Amino acid sequence: MTGEKADVQARDERPLLEALTVEPAPADADAGEAILSDLTPVFENIADPELEPRTRAFLSGALTNAPYLRDLACSDPERLATILTTPPQQRAARLIEDARALEAEDEAALMRALRNLKKDLALTLALADIGGAIDLDAVTGGLSRFADAALTAAIRFCLRDMERRGRFVPQDAARPEEGSGFVILAMGKYGAFELNYSSDIDLIVLYDPDAAPMDGGAEAQVEFVRMTKRLVKIMGDRTGDGYVFRTDLRLRPDPGATPLAMSIPGALVYYESLGQNWERAALIKARACAGDIGCGNAFLKEISPFIWRKYLDYASIADVHSIKRQIHVHKGHGEIAVAGHNVKLGRGGIREVEFFAQTQQLIAGGRITELRGRRTLDTLDTLAELDWIAPEARDELAAAYVFLRKVEHRIQMVNDEQTHILPADEGARARVSRLMGYDDLTAFEDDLRTRFKTVQRHYSALFENEPELASDLGNLVFTGDDDDPETLETLSGLGYERPKEAAKIIRAWHFGRYPAVRSSKARERLTELHPVLISALASTDNADKALLSFDGFLSKLPAGVQLFSLLRSNPELLRLLATVMGAAPRLAEVVSKRVHVLDAVLDPAFFGAMPTSEEFRTGLARTLDLARFYEDALDRARIFAQEQQFLIGLRLLSDTLTAHQVGEALARLAETIVAGLLPHVIGHVAENHGKLANGAWAVLAMGKLGGREMTASSDLDLILLYDHPDETAQTDGPRPLAVSQYFIRLTQRLVSALSAPTAEGLLYEVDFRLRPSGNAGPLATRLASFETYQAKEAWTWEYMALTRARVIVSSSDAFAERIHGLICETLARPRDAAKVAQEVASMRARIEAEKGTSDVWDMKQVAGGLVDIEFIAQYLQLVHAHDDAGVLSQTTESALENAARAGFLSPGDAETLMPAIRLYHALTQVQRLTLDGPFKAETAPKGVRELLVHAGESPDFKHLEHRLKECQDAVRATFERIVGPVTKAAG
Repeated sequence: MTGEKADVQARDERPLLEALTVEPAPADADAGEAILSDLTPVFENIADPELEPRTRAFLSGALTNAPYLRDLACSDPERLATILTTPPQQRAARLIEDARALEAEDEAALMRALRNLKKDLALTLALADIGGAIDLDAVTGGLSRFADAALTAAIRFCLRDMERRGRFVPQDAARPEEGSGFVILAMGKYGAFELNYSSDIDLIVLYDPDAAPMDGGAEAQVEFVRMTKRLVKIMGDRTGDGYVFRTDLRLRPDPGATPLAMSIPGALVYYESLGQNWERAALIKARACAGDIGCGNAFLKEISPFIWRKYLDYASIADVHSIKRQIHVHKGHGEIAVAGHNVKLGRGGIREVEFFAQTQQLIAGGRITELRGRRTLDTLDTLAELDWIAPEARDELAAAYVFLRKVEHRIQMVNDEQTHILPADEGARARVSRLMGYDDLTAFEDDLRTRFKTVQRHYSALFENEPELASDLGNLVFTGDDDDPETLETLSGLGYERPKEAAKIIRAWHFGRYPAVRSSKARERLTELHPVLISALASTDNADKALLSFDGFLSKLPAGVQLFSLLRSNPELLRLLATVMGAAPRLAEVVSKRVHVLDAVLDPAFFGAMPTSEEFRTGLARTLDLARFYEDALDRARIFAQEQQFLIGLRLLSDTLTAHQVGEALARLAETIVAGLLPHVIGHVAENHGKLANGAWAVLAMGKLGGREMTASSDLDLILLYDHPDETAQTDGPRPLAVSQYFIRLTQRLVSALSAPTAEGLLYEVDFRLRPSGNAGPLATRLASFETYQAKEAWTWEYMALTRARVIVSSSDAFAERIHGLICETLARPRDAAKVAQEVASMRARIEAEKGTSDVWDMKQVAGGLVDIEFIAQYLQLVHAHDDAGVLSQTTESALENAARAGFLSPGDAETLMPAIRLYHALTQVQRLTLDGPFKAETAPKGVRELLVHAGESPDFKHLEHRLKECQDAVRATFERIVGPVTKAAG
């Protein structure tokens, strides 16, 4: 036994308190003392008084930084005392066995018992993990084995119930699952014993109709599908005792068309005839975890040839790889911004380590059986033993993986949330840092960046030769005047419908007719780029169109060497550019008109953090300072806005920004444009009418701009509010205007400045219809009138709209504060919840009658779509802001988070709404970015469909559509539960 293993074993046998090696710093010393005073019984159970100071320090640090653990600990001090005085792995093993052996009289008792055992296990493993008393395998293995045990207990309960009803005859009364023909496969992290604290469990449920011992005329399919629904409820329903594990059955074959439990013969036929490469990758980790284990193992053995191909399978790697597009455009570029970074899916994250191992398993696992392991760390060991990777690479990747998994666990244990994103808020990141044992946030973030870079370096190196595609594509010869027949054949095979025209275009590049290809070095770089360039353009929906767009782009490039070199070393950037040319007409138009926008991509900072308001302000000011006259300023503002919208869009397509961040960035940009143009508008009006002494004004953003949820095609919903001393009657210019007329004129000029088409195109469509009395009211509103209207005349829908209102620019901070105070006061008035609910539901029904659709891709108007979620958030704010103003937020997602935190939105409903709005926003951003008109699934370009699949984190388009429909059904049910039924008026 090595010294390290002996140390781990010795630690396993010691009580948790004696095995602690880490004492996290408390988030708040006073809060820590308050918690400890509630835990007095705990310290009475500690036999050794010398351990009490250590216990107090450890609990203060762990529980002040993790509210979820604090609640678990304080709810049962006696349980906490037992956890602290017992070896953690022994306790975890006992809890797992207790779960497996559970026998309950009814379903409610079983659900309650499993949930209580899960909370016990979660607290045990979390405290031991934070304290450094157990390693990563003990944590993930403990959670995974508990899931096995809980599923086994639930299956036994259901089978015994079937037996009582005369539908099933068990072969073994004590273990009715054995020989039942019913089996559950654990997939993904669960299959590999790698579950994290807040993981879903991904399952495939199968049954063998010939082996199932059914009775009383029962049919295996009917009974086992019904039983699967019951298992999902037992495991996943959130009750007053919490939940066991959320379950996800979408990895089964063709989930949109198949039942929850699938027959084994049906599954075999599917995998043999229709199975895809992403399913091969998913099945690497598959494990029979509960039910008839022998039956499950036999199935996995039978589909082994599908998973493990006999010959080297490089062709499938690109397919598997594209599931998550893990080779990022920004390879080798820039600093990784820790705030908001996804430790699972982001650059240098956990998924890259997993794919590093998995892709090599897919390549060689068919021949080298040692590579068929499920666990990531085991696979890295095997790759090193087989000399596929250097031992140093194995060690660095393994250390990074363990570190990142620990960070992931701490992110989740703070509030028991299924998230992998490092908080944007510094205080929240500091909690994670302290739970990792750091006293200094900067040191933690530096170590984290180091791990991300290490992973990214190894992962990028694995695919560094990816551009070398010539041997796969065939001949690509573009010298001389004549067409090479084999080259034409290659182009045709790739999907170019007019290969002669395509060859002519490419050949012209080598004649140096464009500035970008005048130098021999540029032409050499372009020649090296040919295979990956031609392949990337061919991968779009219309290869010929994409090539023409690229040719137009190339003709306007001032120089080419630097860009060609960048594209060759970053094939994904080239694919991104090809996608823009073939599938994103909005972006293609910008890049073709203004090639220099790509200069920003060459800046290493481009792929770092989200653009700040200050960066936008500085850039716009620099641009507008060059304007020689008013119309020139309008043109320059349009150029600046279009270029920045392009760069924000490129960040979305390259995974640098999330959909939520894109919404924020587009809103920041719009705010900056409005604020930057207003002084020019005021000056332009002043030329004829002068200025208004002591006047105050503010622009109020509403709708998507107010909620910081803009897309590339969003209108600007605005209201202009003003005030002035009563003694000020008019402006001071040669043609003076009365105060009200001055502000109306100012508003008209602002609308024109933002929306009038100029030689440089449009800025934004602008809508002022949300002002008091809508189109019937004056274009600009005095604050006193606004206040009176909100107090006496506004309708419920106007209060709903007001939840998104915020000042984006004003004449003074004091005036902005007055408006903010008025809005908060208006929203916080007491309201009749039943009346508001009735009006909100009625309004939703009217909108549905007018604009309703059954198209799942119309994510705004479809039942269960964005409007439903926005109305829920607005309803919750209107009825609860009087009791807790902290519920207010202009952003829908934040409003829902606030409502959940305050207890106005149940955890179960929050779990439905939060993932749904994130999915809708992600898909909507892609739709608006790529297409000018509505999205139609049957006619959408392939490139757009692929971008949507990627944004929706789905394996394919069919799965994404199915998931979207499930989301919409769940959201509508939640709307009707919270607000009320959506009843369309008769006739």
